Amino acid sequence: MMKVKALVSFFLGFSLPFWGFSQKIATLAVELPAISNFAQPTSVNLTGLTALPDSVLRLVEVTGGALTEVPFQVDPMNDRTLHWLIPPAQDKGLVRTYELHQSTPKKDVGPLQLDQTDKALIVRKNGKDLWQYNFATVYPPEGVDSAYARSGFVHPMWSPGGKALTRIQPEDHYHHYGLWNPWTRAVFKGETIDFWNLAEKQGTVRFANFVTRSEGPVFAGYRVLHEHLVLQNRPTPEVAMTEVQGARIFALDDSETYYLADISILLNPAATPVTLKEYRYGSLGWRTTEKWNNQNSEVITSEGLNRKTADGSLARWCIVQGEIDDAYASVVMMSSPANYNHPEPLRIWPEDMYGRGDMYANFAPTKNRDWHLEPGKSYVLNYRFLVSSKKISPEEAEAAWKQFGLPPKITIKKE
Repeated sequence: MMKVKALVSFFLGFSLPFWGFSQKIATLAVELPAISNFAQPTSVNLTGLTALPDSVLRLVEVTGGALTEVPFQVDPMNDRTLHWLIPPAQDKGLVRTYELHQSTPKKDVGPLQLDQTDKALIVRKNGKDLWQYNFATVYPPEGVDSAYARSGFVHPMWSPGGKALTRIQPEDHYHHYGLWNPWTRAVFKGETIDFWNLAEKQGTVRFANFVTRSEGPVFAGYRVLHEHLVLQNRPTPEVAMTEVQGARIFALDDSETYYLADISILLNPAATPVTLKEYRYGSLGWRTTEKWNNQNSEVITSEGLNRKTADGSLARWCIVQGEIDDAYASVVMMSSPANYNHPEPLRIWPEDMYGRGDMYANFAPTKNRDWHLEPGKSYVLNYRFLVSSKKISPEEAEAAWKQFGLPPKITIKKE
C-alpha cells in the first residue's frame, strides 16, 4: 500500500494532464495590496529559486484546484527576475496562488513589441502604437533658434484609443518635449545651470546610447543613457550628470482600455557634486495634448484637490483626464513612496493659461527644497502612468497607486 501511495505522489508531483512531463518547483502565494480594476505587475527573483533556463519554466494560477497558464517574462538584468501580470478579479479576493513548474519548452511572443526606426523606438501592442521614445535630435521649426533642439524624450504617448496625449515644441514653449526630464536650477562647479530652458544656452540633455531593449508577453521597454550637458563658458560641452532612464509598458492581451507605463530615472553626478536647487518646476514634465483645455479636462489629486488648487500641493497621485475629439482619455500619474520628497509637490498650470487653459502637469520634487547629489552614488525616481481610454475615479486611482506604491507580499514555498 505504501508503494502505491508513493507512486501516486510521484506522478502527481511530476505531471500535468495537458503538458505531459511537469515538475513543480515552487508555490507562490501573492497577497495583493488592494482590490483594483487594473492589472497588478508582479515579480519574483529566480536567483536561489531555480537555475533552470527560462524556456523550460511554466507559471500557472491555481484556483479551486484548476490550473490556468499565465504568461511571464524574465529580465536577466536584475538577477533573473520573473515578471507577470495579475488580472483584476473582484471575486478572487486579495490572495492569489501560483505555481512555478519545469515543463516542456514553449515560445510565447506576446502582444507587446518594439519597432525601431532611424529616429525613434516605438512600443506597440498587437500592432497598435502606445509609446514613442525619440533618440534622434529633433530640431525646432525653421526660423526658430536651433538651441531648442534636443533628443531623449517621449512623444507621442498615445491613449489606448489611439489619441496623442503629448505635445512638443508649442510656440509658447519651444523647449517643451512631450514627456521629458530636465532640471531647471542645478549648481555644478559653482555655476547654476538651467537644463530646462534651452534658449538660455546654459545646458541641455541628450540621448547618448541604449542600455537595454526588451519585448514579450508581459512588457516591452527600454533603458537609455542620457547626458546632462553644461554648455555655458565651455568650448565643448561638459557632462555634469548621467541619467539612465527606463520605461516599461505593461498590458494585458485581452484588455483594450488601458496600459501601465513604469518610468525609472537614475541620476549619477559625473565627477563633482550637483545640487538641484529649489524651483517651482523641474524633473518629469508632461506637456499634454493641445486638445485639452479648461472646458473639457480636469485634474484630481490624491488629496482631493482640483486644477484650481493643485499647484504646489503634495500628492501621491494625480489624475489628468478629459474629452479628446470624439473620445475620452485619462492618465493617472503616480509617485513611488521611495522617491525623494514623496509625496511630491505638483506643478499644475492655472486654469486661465493662455486664455484657454492649456494643460501641463509635473511632479517636481525640488519645488520646495534642494536635492544634493554626490558623485559615486545613485539617485532614483520611479513613476507609473496609468493610461486609459475611460474616465478614472479617485477611488480607482487610489487602488491603482496602492498596487504601485505598496508591492504585494509574496510567500514562496519551494518543493
